[in-house]
Amino acid sequence: MPSFVTILDFVGTFAFAISGIRLASAKRFDWFGAYVVGLVTAIGGGTIRDLLLDVTPAWMIDPMYLICTALAMGFVILFGRYVIRLNNTFFIFDTIGLALFTVVGFSKAYSLGYPFWIAIMMGSITGAAGGVLRDIFINEIPLIFRKEIYAMACVIGGLVYWICLIEGLESYVSQIIGGTTVFLARVLAVKFRITLPILKGEESSDS
Repeated sequence: MPSFVTILDFVGTFAFAISGIRLASAKRFDWFGAYVVGLVTAIGGGTIRDLLLDVTPAWMIDPMYLICTALAMGFVILFGRYVIRLNNTFFIFDTIGLALFTVVGFSKAYSLGYPFWIAIMMGSITGAAGGVLRDIFINEIPLIFRKEIYAMACVIGGLVYWICLIEGLESYVSQIIGGTTVFLARVLAVKFRITLPILKGEESSDS
């Protein structure tokens, strides 16, 4: 039986792949191009995490990541007219993937014996880096570089996850709470237009 984290990983892969394929469809990519964007979105963050942790990237061992992306591709093909037209579809699947991958990344780093702050960083990379690569592929400014709360939601969720662990909660309960925190932080930030302060530099003046 797959572990709870493994299930979260596959569900997150499916959700993130849909977010990438949905944007690729809106940009009029062909099927192959859309699949590549979905795959990069789904495995990009985890690949960077695994390379930093000096372990073999998960998708090179388990073909389920490629299969989940193919299933996401089929989902968008079958329900494309609904998926592409709904403006909040991308946001929903992207936020679900962000939450689940943050938990997966934190869990993997923490289980390998890394301190909590490294685990939080790995959770944030797992959650946010795939979206950065997706946006680069479709020629958009990555969400992480905009005013929206994105990677910071991963940090908050990872911190809550760690607090739950040190308080003695069961691992799967901590994972659910941590992932829910990421999801709510992102949703509430967008709903109430909560943003981080903008770093302002000196304005250039014409001489």
